[in-house]
Parts: sequence; structure tokens; C-alpha cells
Amino acid sequence: MGCNQGVMMVLTIKRHETILNLLDAHDVISLQLLMDVTASSESTIRRDLSTLEKEGKLIRVHGGAKKITEKHRDIAFAIKSTTKVEEKNEMAKIAALQIKDHDCIYLDAGSSTLAMIPYLMQHHITVVTNGATHVPKLVDKGIEVYMIGGFIKTDTYASIGVQAIENLKQFRFDKAFMGANGIHETYGLTTPDIEEAYIKQIAVNCAQKSYFLLDDSKFEEYTFAKICDLEQDKTIIITNSKNDKTKPFEKYLL
Repeated sequence: MGCNQGVMMVLTIKRHETILNLLDAHDVISLQLLMDVTASSESTIRRDLSTLEKEGKLIRVHGGAKKITEKHRDIAFAIKSTTKVEEKNEMAKIAALQIKDHDCIYLDAGSSTLAMIPYLMQHHITVVTNGATHVPKLVDKGIEVYMIGGFIKTDTYASIGVQAIENLKQFRFDKAFMGANGIHETYGLTTPDIEEAYIKQIAVNCAQKSYFLLDDSKFEEYTFAKICDLEQDKTIIITNSKNDKTKPFEKYLL
């Protein structure tokens, strides 16, 4: 590495530290503030923000950046798949019973919907999914499966992006089986990632009925990106237990 490259790298690291320190102090910061504090050009700061967003250290917004909070974080699939396993299996069994022979269904990416696959015993069903983890298990069961294209997220193994959106719009489903990170009377169904939220939103719109598999820890919670409102005629919630937290949602529970 040449001397100039080394200097540039050090300056970049220092700018990144400055940006993250400002976010810690202010939660939201403007592009202009960053340009002033670091004495850098707009294009340089935009590159910095793009790099830091890809590293999962901030969220870019119009005219600046905002701090990532717990409501913006998704849990890695490796962690999700080893938590609340019994509860997910209970919900998966109930969800699988809603499927009929010859149905065309959508399986959302996620550990709850993945748990449904061993219980799919119906004949001649077609499954569309954006879950990369789902495909091998569906193929092994001899189920006709379509994987929508797109960019695969490294934490959830979900296919997202423009290509995924355009692929998904071509389908119509008898039922969609979905995951979410929160369900709230005011804020509806939510998830941390706005791109994943949009994929889920399209799947719900393309289905005659949508079943959300939510363990009781998701109730009265909400995260960053809205999937959809609660619709009594179309939104059905499958949960592992009925208690005080789930009571306000009784009319949506299966």
C-alpha cells in the first residue's frame, strides 16, 4: 500500500468514527452537519454513509442518517431458529392444517414458516417463497416450489429487492403464511427491515387470506417498518398461547 493510500484510509476511518460518535449523541444527523464537522465534500460523506449503512451501523435517511435502534434490528436466522422451537412447532402444525389439496401458497422467509414444512402433507400444492432456507426442504418433500429472485439478506436469508418484488407481483395465492416482529393495535404488523416489509406487504396483497405466525412475545410490540394494518376479513393470527397480551387481538386469532 502506497503512502497516499495509507493516509486516505486513516482519514476515512476517522471520518467514520466521527459520524458514528455524532449519531450516538444526536440519533439523527444532517448531511450538512457532517460536511461541516469533517470538512469533507458531499460526495465523500454520501460514500461514507453508504459504506456504514452496508456495515449495519446506521440508516440513511433523506438529507442525512439516523441511529440504529433495537426497532431497526433483525435477529439473525441462526438465533431465531434455535429459540422458541416448541412454540414454533405448535404454530406450524396449526398453520399447516389450513392448507388444502391443490392450494397455491406463499411461505415467507423465517424460522416460523420454515417449521411448517415437515407438516405439509397435502397433495399437489404449489409453494412460492422468498426464503432460501425453505427451498431444499420443500424440494426434498417433492413439493413444487418457486423461489423468487433477488438479493439474499445475510441475516435472514430472505430474498429482497427490485427483482424479488417484480417476481412476486406475478403470483396469486390461496393463502400466505407470514412472519413479523411485532403486532400492535395502532401500528399493525411490523418488521425491522423496510425492504423485507415491502416484500411481505406484496405477498399479503396477492393472497386471499394471510396467516401470521406470531409467538406471544410479539404482541403489543412494534418495529421500524410497517407490513400492513390488521384487517379482520383477511388477517388471521396463529399464536402459541392465548393470554392477557393476546386478548386485545382476539377477533384476529385463529
